[in-house]
Amino acid sequence: MRVILDTGPLVALLNSRDRHHGWAVDQWSRIAPPLRTCESVLAEACFLVQPFERGQTAVLDLVRRSVLDASFQLDDEAGAVSRLLKKYRDVPMSLADGCLVRMAELDDEGVVLTLDSDFRVYRKNGRQVIPTLSPD
Repeated sequence: MRVILDTGPLVALLNSRDRHHGWAVDQWSRIAPPLRTCESVLAEACFLVQPFERGQTAVLDLVRRSVLDASFQLDDEAGAVSRLLKKYRDVPMSLADGCLVRMAELDDEGVVLTLDSDFRVYRKNGRQVIPTLSPD
């Protein structure tokens, strides 16, 4: 299984007070790195963990240690992501979510690790359900 990482599980892993921390720790213990993500997710996570000592450093350490792979290139996929943002403007879809949906479109075996219920609404390649790992 190839995992595509959303912001929520990353923040929950790093914040022991997050209500999904235990779930996130359990999920991370079952997944072989690297987890694929995008720079928009990293930016969101760094913003959300900024209040915690070493929060931003912890996010970047995961990239440095190749636990996270942020090689998705928005400049190569901007047209496709823009179409997704337009399609889901009523949800609304964030740039990070648009990138993750596009990553799922590019990888038939990709599963999105998320806390975001919007991934139940989003579709890849038009009408295909996006496989997710999320708490019940």
